[in-house]
Amino acid sequence: MKINKQNKKCRLWAVPVLCILVFAVYFLIYTGHYYHADASCKAALKSDESVSVTQTGYGWLFDGPSESDALIFYPGGKVEETSYAPLLHLLAQNGMDVCLVKMPFRLAVFGAGKANDLIAQYDYDHWYIGGHSLGGAMAASYAAENSTQLTGVVLLAAYPIKKLDESLSVTVLYGSEDGVLNREKLTEGEAYLPQDTVIEIIAGGNHAQFGNYGIQKGDGNATITAGEQQRRTEELIIQRQAS
Repeated sequence: MKINKQNKKCRLWAVPVLCILVFAVYFLIYTGHYYHADASCKAALKSDESVSVTQTGYGWLFDGPSESDALIFYPGGKVEETSYAPLLHLLAQNGMDVCLVKMPFRLAVFGAGKANDLIAQYDYDHWYIGGHSLGGAMAASYAAENSTQLTGVVLLAAYPIKKLDESLSVTVLYGSEDGVLNREKLTEGEAYLPQDTVIEIIAGGNHAQFGNYGIQKGDGNATITAGEQQRRTEELIIQRQAS
């Protein structure tokens, strides 16, 4: 029996199209389930006497007293970006303005180059880039390719996968109770860090408490509050900035 050539072509196209549709549905379901910012973040998204908070096309700007230093911050994977508002408000209040970047599908892997637009948009003397978890890894990858545009890198529960230039001031922070961070990869990543990198373990801290989005699957139990972990994080970043 002869098979109509047009029908045969249609059947051949149907298989890859179906696979693409299945993948798209799975991807949307996967990215649609994410960690939401808790109620405490609302206050940190409001301007006060020392920090002006503005929603922007790229995310949020925390504009404090600094006129020279700014941090571009990439959120952790599948975490609502406003979860980091309490920490970033503290940073802006104490000397480092912050551009909080909203990532496509809440995955920084799809927006690692967004820092380019921000550096072109604002006039700061010293740019830092950083992030939490996956966001930190993508920030480090950006820094590895764009070191001449940056002064430093801030990695929260994250590690680089490419060599960072010795000119960069790098700070690596993670909690002693972090159950999510891959310690083997963290150790391997030390080979890519500049010699004067500051690495600090925050006693009692865990993975999720760099932000305010609740308990993260697989994480350890923190023995300090999120507020305490974030205050210590802010202190260490500002100390490094001033050194």
